[in-house]
Amino acid sequence: MPANETHGSEACSTATGMKSLERYSSAALGFRPDYELFNYTPRRSWEVHVGNLPLGGDNPLRLQSMTTCATTDTRGCVEQCKRIFDAGADYVRLTTQGTREAENLRAIRDELHRQGYTKPLVADVHFNPAVADVAATIVEKVRINPGNYIDPARKFKHVDYTDEEYAAELRRLEERFGQLLDICRRHGTALRIGVNHGSLSDRIMSRYGDTPEGIVESCMEFLRVCMRENFRDVAVSIKASNTVVMVRSVRLLCAAMKAEGMAFPLHLGVTEAGEGEDGRIRSAVGIGALLADGIGDTIRVSLSEEPEAEIPVAYKLASYVVQRAGHYMIPARACAAFDYLRPERRPTCGVLDIGGGRPPVVVSDRLDGSTGRGTTLPDYVYCGSRLPAAAHRLPVRYIVDAPAWTGENDTYPAYTTTQLMTVAASHAPLKFLFLAYGALNDEVKACLRLHDEMVVIAQSNHPNRLGEQRALIHELWHEGLTNPVVVFQHYSCTAAAREDFQLMAAADSGALLFDGLCDGLFLFNNTPKGKAPLSHAVIDNTAFGILQATRQRTTRTEYVSCPGCGRTLYDLQTTVARVKAATSHLSGLKIAVMGCIVNGPGEMADADYGYVGAARGKISLYRGKTCVEKNIPADEAVARLLALIEADRRSPA
Repeated sequence: MPANETHGSEACSTATGMKSLERYSSAALGFRPDYELFNYTPRRSWEVHVGNLPLGGDNPLRLQSMTTCATTDTRGCVEQCKRIFDAGADYVRLTTQGTREAENLRAIRDELHRQGYTKPLVADVHFNPAVADVAATIVEKVRINPGNYIDPARKFKHVDYTDEEYAAELRRLEERFGQLLDICRRHGTALRIGVNHGSLSDRIMSRYGDTPEGIVESCMEFLRVCMRENFRDVAVSIKASNTVVMVRSVRLLCAAMKAEGMAFPLHLGVTEAGEGEDGRIRSAVGIGALLADGIGDTIRVSLSEEPEAEIPVAYKLASYVVQRAGHYMIPARACAAFDYLRPERRPTCGVLDIGGGRPPVVVSDRLDGSTGRGTTLPDYVYCGSRLPAAAHRLPVRYIVDAPAWTGENDTYPAYTTTQLMTVAASHAPLKFLFLAYGALNDEVKACLRLHDEMVVIAQSNHPNRLGEQRALIHELWHEGLTNPVVVFQHYSCTAAAREDFQLMAAADSGALLFDGLCDGLFLFNNTPKGKAPLSHAVIDNTAFGILQATRQRTTRTEYVSCPGCGRTLYDLQTTVARVKAATSHLSGLKIAVMGCIVNGPGEMADADYGYVGAARGKISLYRGKTCVEKNIPADEAVARLLALIEADRRSPA
């Protein structure tokens, strides 16, 4: 091991490291063709044999979840597997900490087969290659984590490797990993190379830094060995609780694999997504953004709930996105300044509080005259052709159809493309234009060029609304028009379809926000006549939730929590509820609740505070990545966490 060590470095500072990053430049890896950017085009992947349900190739999108019982609990695992399979899962994963757990997979598998459940099981292995060897002789698929398969657990140390020392580490990796490949080949076992952002090795961190490039290289090192050994039964995943990191890293991985002649299928997931509405929205923006670009062969929606609850959510999300297949083509051109692998915010002029690099605004409607509101008020309210009386208005800015606009304070006109001749007559400092891609003609472009105070509200009725809205914004960008864009997403959901609304809105909006194309979000729901409507509170909270999940705007405390597994050292669901109840009065914080140390300190690296299982019935508390209290009794830990937060707020550093 090199002697030159420092602690806490997150940067890749060596010349060798910077040179290593060059292989992942956009120029080196290329860019998605225009057709693929604007039209739903599934990525072609190799077929991988996973028991009786192959993955990738022409197979349907596979759904999966993971047990939360100890893998030594045969009966508990069997019953949980049955519930997950009955919910519609194709695969079930079980945590496999040691040889004892690995060997008990046989008893679990045999009992499931006896009861008629023959779908594939997956062993989840961390830290111990010998455990993976055993599991590979029993179940249909084994997941290993490159961050801790050969390298020791992450210690957040920076070590300067020479090229020779780094190459020696890679030879050690290849030698040990090759043994597992031989076992898998003999037993017909598939592999998943599953990288977690929170458990990158110190070796990778030292050479590549805490970057998407480092995440991808952690995976590619193992895939190159698979290619040399001609072992193709491999699926790949890159997961992070930070959806921006997750989406950028998976995009980069796809480009890197394509550049090196690989087409391994991809497993998608947002790790530590949380529970309830936040967990669903966070999963949908990350997974949905990638599915919408045709990326993904199997998905897991990780929720801090009973594992079988994940499957219906995954099914709704997947079926909503893939129904875009076969849509009529969107002819469009990408702006040359756009970088799909490393997108930055589209440059726009600022109009009041919209655009100019400001956080995206939330626009909502009150066409029914309601003053109902969610946790956070929208920034703008669209009221159509009639402005409510002053006594019946929310304390926000109002948008009124241009013919009905009278110039009142804090009200602004909205135009359609048939009303462009009247725009110049208005002296409003902010104007809106409802605009679809097909209506973006030379007259509209000339109007927008003359009126930089006009904000576009991007509409689409196309089956692939993401593609058409992308096309509209790219055309504005290509023409040098810097008018901000508010994305309009419309639905027809009832109150009973609240979850569907949240998943669809998050999936439709995620990619536009990750691409830096969105200066505002306008969610609109037209409930079918005679049905109970979605409340304005649900709609507004969903919009703010999407912006928070995509790291665009923070309006409330964010909770990151893992879904739990057999490694979890306390009652996760109850604890998440207790932590939320104790901290619900706070704002602007990010609090992580983690079941164990596998991803704990790493995956919650950008959280303000962490609550991590340390031993059975014991909890450790973190401030950022620093452990500040160890091995607290679980029944005291929530109170101690709140006391820590309150002490810090009284005495800020």
